[in-house]
Amino acid sequence: MCGIVGYIGYRDAYPILINGLKRLEYRGYDSAGIAIIGKETKIYKKKGKVSELEHLIKEKDASGTIGIGHTRWATHGEPNDTNAHPHTSQNGLFTVIHNGIIENYSRLKDRLEARGYEFLSMTDTEVLANLIEHIYITANGSLDAEHAVRLALTKVIGAYGVVIIAKDEPDKLIAARKGSPLVIGIGDGEYFIASDATPIIEYTDSVIYLNNDNVAVIKKDQLTLKTIDNDQLEPMIQKLTMDIGSIEKNGYEHFMLKEIFEQPKSILDTFRGRIAADLSEIRLGGLHHVMPKIENAKRIIIIACGTSWHAGLVGEYLIETFARIPVEVEYGSEFRYRKPIIFADDVVIAISQSGETADTLAAINIAKEAGATVLGICNVVGASIPRETHAGVYTHAGPEIGVASTKAFTAQVTVLTMMAVMLGKKNNKLSEEEYLKLIKELVSVPDKVEEILKYDSLFKEISSLYKDATNFLYLGRGYLFPVALEGALKLKEISYIHAEGYPAAEMKHGPIALIDENMPVVVIATQDNSYDKIVTNIQEVKARNGKVIAIVTEGDKIIKDLADHVLEVPKSHEAIAPLLTVIPLQLLSYHIAVMRGCNVDQPRNLAKSVTVE
Repeated sequence: MCGIVGYIGYRDAYPILINGLKRLEYRGYDSAGIAIIGKETKIYKKKGKVSELEHLIKEKDASGTIGIGHTRWATHGEPNDTNAHPHTSQNGLFTVIHNGIIENYSRLKDRLEARGYEFLSMTDTEVLANLIEHIYITANGSLDAEHAVRLALTKVIGAYGVVIIAKDEPDKLIAARKGSPLVIGIGDGEYFIASDATPIIEYTDSVIYLNNDNVAVIKKDQLTLKTIDNDQLEPMIQKLTMDIGSIEKNGYEHFMLKEIFEQPKSILDTFRGRIAADLSEIRLGGLHHVMPKIENAKRIIIIACGTSWHAGLVGEYLIETFARIPVEVEYGSEFRYRKPIIFADDVVIAISQSGETADTLAAINIAKEAGATVLGICNVVGASIPRETHAGVYTHAGPEIGVASTKAFTAQVTVLTMMAVMLGKKNNKLSEEEYLKLIKELVSVPDKVEEILKYDSLFKEISSLYKDATNFLYLGRGYLFPVALEGALKLKEISYIHAEGYPAAEMKHGPIALIDENMPVVVIATQDNSYDKIVTNIQEVKARNGKVIAIVTEGDKIIKDLADHVLEVPKSHEAIAPLLTVIPLQLLSYHIAVMRGCNVDQPRNLAKSVTVE
């Protein structure tokens, strides 16, 4: 959740650190800080936005060519200047920035207080800084800083991505990772450190992704990589595929709006090269060596969180319909803390935009221990989930900076659609005619999304009528029920309006009690085999004076006469409809949030990558 940036080299560190923190603002945070090594280590930190930190430093000394920076998302202790990172040990020997949660910090803190340590903050990070210092001092000169860091980390339970400055060894940075991502960029006589690649790409495209229990000791002209147990490692250098333009707004008011409008391209990029040019075949190369296990699976379990969970629900409908394999969709956070029954012939699919979702990663480990075949669907190359799974598929949606996921959802659904159709064909559950028709339908989606986006001004106009609503209800059936959930989540995330998604038929089992003239009801009602039933649901809402905003198939006349507002999408196969119907819901949420004065790209209390429990 938090953001990390570090630099060591020949340039002034401050501009790199402050610009890096701005690049990381999308991750969500409540305070920011930097530490720069000059004649002494200078630390500046401030509650609030990076701009407020920048203002604080404006007239101060920020010179130096080595430094670290951090944006904090509060876990231990309220957001304030004191709890902001970096944190320094009691005697000033170690300065630490940290992502993650140290679960046994309270016990460690008690032991350190018994040895005379006093604490200024409420954070678990200050505990780590003092633990390292205590080990270092107690050794009476027999340990260097790196050794003290490694020993301290062996006593820590939890997740961390840390970068550490040692006062006695000011020519180096020490970085370590367990469960919270870190990437190191390699320059010519310089190194860059970050929690993801966005602060690095303007300087280098050569990076090293740290694995769990890796420790890197970094000097200006040297990097040493080893395990926490001091085993030497050979760094694996990878090339970044993103470019600087992909993380700029490019004229859009917000990243979220840009990413909504990027969906024709991101969907195309997700199936590009995976569907034969003559539309005769789907090939998912990342699954090739595990296809026999997938085809013969008695059950598929999809594990995800948030928006990715909604994509997984669409996947359940798709796979069960086309491949006739039973599917269960699980929240990662629930899966890991109950005693799930997993068989060796199960296939587990983990879905995550970032590839770093802590609960999903923990669920992956449980599934692997049970002997299941584990697949990943992920957007970020080099992330933890692709490295931890047996096989998988990248979505190729490109960087998603807005906290509220949009193009990642449609890319994930695109991958799941390809998987379901391909499995159906291999399992002889789909005829050749149906197979080819579905491929053709999927390939038509980018052009159809382009058509929907042309009506943005209409979505904006309708949004203006409901920006002051306090509640929304979203209804859908079949493939469109998960879309209703996703639409409600988008509105909650960025506009702070309470919203709930339901299967339309479930409205009578409780939610109908809420409907009156003040309740906007968004109904996803494209023409499919449940169309007549959802028309009845709309009539039930109208009988209670509810306001109906309906997403319908182009040319629909029946619902047009019933609903207060109609938003049309191009005609498609019902299995493809989620990819089209979600676009109006994204735009409605966006425009309502903007009109309410909300911070669309950085909603309160939210973070892009949930790397802690």
